[in-house]
Amino acid sequence: MQTLPMTTKLGGFYLFYYCIVGTFMPYWSLYLEDQGFNFQEIGVLSSIAIITRFFAPFIWGWVADKSGKRMLLVRIATWMEACIWFLIFLIPNSFQSIALLMLIFSFFQNAILAQFEGVTLFWLGDKRAELYGKVRKWGSIGFITGVFCIGALLEIIPISMLPILLLCISFLAFLWSFTIYEPKSAPKSQKKLEPLLPIIKKPVVASFFIIEFIMLLSHAPFYSFYSNYLKQVGYSTTEIGFLWAIGVIAEIIMFAFANIFLKKFSWRFLVSMCLILTGIRWLIVGFFPNIFLMQLFAQTIHAFSFGLFHMIAMRIIFENFMSGQQGRGQALYSTMWGLGVASGSLLAGKYWTEISGEHVFMIAGLSVFTGLIFVVGLPNKVQKDHLAELKS
Repeated sequence: MQTLPMTTKLGGFYLFYYCIVGTFMPYWSLYLEDQGFNFQEIGVLSSIAIITRFFAPFIWGWVADKSGKRMLLVRIATWMEACIWFLIFLIPNSFQSIALLMLIFSFFQNAILAQFEGVTLFWLGDKRAELYGKVRKWGSIGFITGVFCIGALLEIIPISMLPILLLCISFLAFLWSFTIYEPKSAPKSQKKLEPLLPIIKKPVVASFFIIEFIMLLSHAPFYSFYSNYLKQVGYSTTEIGFLWAIGVIAEIIMFAFANIFLKKFSWRFLVSMCLILTGIRWLIVGFFPNIFLMQLFAQTIHAFSFGLFHMIAMRIIFENFMSGQQGRGQALYSTMWGLGVASGSLLAGKYWTEISGEHVFMIAGLSVFTGLIFVVGLPNKVQKDHLAELKS
């Protein structure tokens, strides 16, 4: 392990982390349905799995910026994740017990990605613009591995075995985290933290986070109910896994070529394009549930819905938040993600049976276009093709 280059070590952790996400996200709602929960309960439980993003990222971000021990937090969090999936077998699967476990799971889950993104960017240093997409693509490969392999496996074994699979992958992520040390370029413990409010009040930052909330609000029916939606129409778990995997393959391709877009177009233009294409994506999902090729096409738009949008987010955070604010900057990005998805999951769960899944996706598609109101706060000129050096 010691002879592996740092990019491989970082990529390996992304692979394991997103393998957890790829196993959890498409199939957890199917597991809950198998356990006898109705759609409104699934919507609430899905939102609980995300709801701690309202406050947990700031707690973890504050601890990370204050202590400088980002990888220690990542190790603690991955260990706790493994413990949660073990507890699933010890605690009765009542609504209250699952809700409590999801609350604890999401609290520690939120410690991982926001802080690890900061660790990665610090390790890559002045080569982060060149190397970040190449490292981050391993997360997408991990997601595909989870989605596709677990989907095929669940054709053979009962979905009640899902927590065992999550337990195994979480433990592997915990073990792999010990190959990565604290980056030397990251700020150490700080007695006094720089305030965030002046940064958040910048038009580019404020506008982007509002747009992020709208974008993720529209993603909520997809993250919480897309697998159930396809299953109701008659798709197998292998087909469902394949469709999820296609979205992430499109994301990997975008990570490889995102710099081409970022060098030629402004953030305002690119975010506008992401919003418009995402709206079209959900409208296609809602209008054509029975047509596999249309669902396949909709999934390719994930390259813009998440891939390009995420690359822009990382640049905005790294160029606007100082080095001692990176933990909290990443935490704010994570918080807005959780706020959008949790709110949307509650709404989707409430109205899923009342107005049908098709109409929920159509409404989600239309809602994305409101984000175009806020793109005026983003720069309308092409940004530099490299990330600015961290301000000290």
